[in-house]
Amino acid sequence: MTEFLHSLPKAELHLHLEGAVWPETLCEIEPALTPQEVSARYRYSDFLGFLKCYAWVTSFLRGPAEYRIAARRLFAYLRTQGVRHLELNLSVGVMIWRQQNVNGILDAVFEESMAAGFPVYFIFDAVRQFSMEETWRVARLAVARRRQNVIGFGIGGDEGRGPAGLFREVFAYTTKHGLHALPHAGESQGPESVWAALELGARRIGHGIRSIDDPVLVRHLANHKIPLEICVSSNVATGVVPSLEEHPLRKLYDRGIPITLNTDDPAMFHCTLLGEYQLALDSFGFTQDEIAHIAQNSLRYSLVSSREEEILGDGPRESSQ
Repeated sequence: MTEFLHSLPKAELHLHLEGAVWPETLCEIEPALTPQEVSARYRYSDFLGFLKCYAWVTSFLRGPAEYRIAARRLFAYLRTQGVRHLELNLSVGVMIWRQQNVNGILDAVFEESMAAGFPVYFIFDAVRQFSMEETWRVARLAVARRRQNVIGFGIGGDEGRGPAGLFREVFAYTTKHGLHALPHAGESQGPESVWAALELGARRIGHGIRSIDDPVLVRHLANHKIPLEICVSSNVATGVVPSLEEHPLRKLYDRGIPITLNTDDPAMFHCTLLGEYQLALDSFGFTQDEIAHIAQNSLRYSLVSSREEEILGDGPRESSQ
């Protein structure tokens, strides 16, 4: 089964570089730390606990050298998962907030991506609970970096403290300049957050699991083939779903919504991409054909159509759900 899952052409569409710093990588970056200390930090019971851990990890990513190591280790790991295409979230809002050498960091990550062995594209994330001025700085930088494989602009962080509707003008600006709108929505907040993301022009929804609470929204997503970037282990680890058994993955799929499987922050959530596919098989009753279909979705709904056609071989196809 591992061989089958590895062989499936697949993409990672929802992955944060800063959340993919494994304990051994962080110890490589900061030798004063021990793997045990880092592993102890990578435990939390709710979403706010996770955000605090995320902030702690990024405090060690001080500049280009540290980000270069993190990127190199991430790309090596993704090759072991059979990844053919990556759309990578970078927490540019955090870099700006920490007053780091942002352009130097982005240059280093871009250079590493050139040697990854598969196509890498970037989504610049602002932090929704930070100031609007900082959000605009991220947006302008994303537009300025379009020629370095930057394809999207998104907002992450505390969904409750930064409703998507507040960012309408920022997303209008980035969309006008050719970037895709990729906000997180419907993770810790309800269906209204997903509706607001759609009003921003979102082509995909980061998480979106709370869509299941609104039958009208479910039909809208299914009818318009708007995919959800599902991250099962993440949702359980942060407590946005009470348990694995209560995760709506199967229900969302059965209602015709295109879904993709992703890891979000694999180091912090102790998961792998192949493990997420295996979880779908073992815990949600997906068949191998359905798993293959989900893997195809990850390429079909990538945001680089020419690359998608090259990988799929016969171009994008309509979902058979």
